[in-house]
Amino acid sequence: MDNSLSSLQLKNLYAKGKSMSEISKQLSCSVHKVAYWMSKYNITRRSRSEAIYRMYNPHGDPFKIKTKLTKQDMLLFGLGLGIYLGEGNKVVQYALRIANSDPFILKLFMRFLSDICRFRKDRMSYSIVCFHDTDPRQSRIFWSKQLKISPEKFGKITQIPTQGKGTYRRKSEYGVCTIQANNIKVTAWLREQIRLLETTLPR
Repeated sequence: MDNSLSSLQLKNLYAKGKSMSEISKQLSCSVHKVAYWMSKYNITRRSRSEAIYRMYNPHGDPFKIKTKLTKQDMLLFGLGLGIYLGEGNKVVQYALRIANSDPFILKLFMRFLSDICRFRKDRMSYSIVCFHDTDPRQSRIFWSKQLKISPEKFGKITQIPTQGKGTYRRKSEYGVCTIQANNIKVTAWLREQIRLLETTLPR
């Protein structure tokens, strides 16, 4: 009785993003058997980082960078880079994260994500940090209306001690909103665009 697995079948299933565990279930065999025959057929296995990426993105990349840009697109592209350079969190490697108290800046970056990066809106996340004497319900309503998203998208609102009664307090009446696009590939792409810009600008 032939207990071998088909080379073509294994290659096709693996190329579609199936893990060895998923393949074993589909073929009703052990993971060990799948691993054995993949090795036998010299099927290159994904790295751990690639496997983790596919696990979190089973339907492929949640973005598709727009390559043919109009003059308006170029303007939006430049604004997106500028906003990230000035306001973006550079520490987090797996996400594009922008925090600001100005709705206009956040809306511009959202347009950059949706129009230039073509990032799926259902993969974007939002949060709010406001002062302890601010009504979190009003903050939620304010940002929901400004960004035109459901109030439930913000989750639990974090409240912090008031920072005096100066200009910052007045500008942050409804707190600071954060927009985050979780994907290590789109983050790497944006940082590469910034690196290219740095190398082409005259010194």
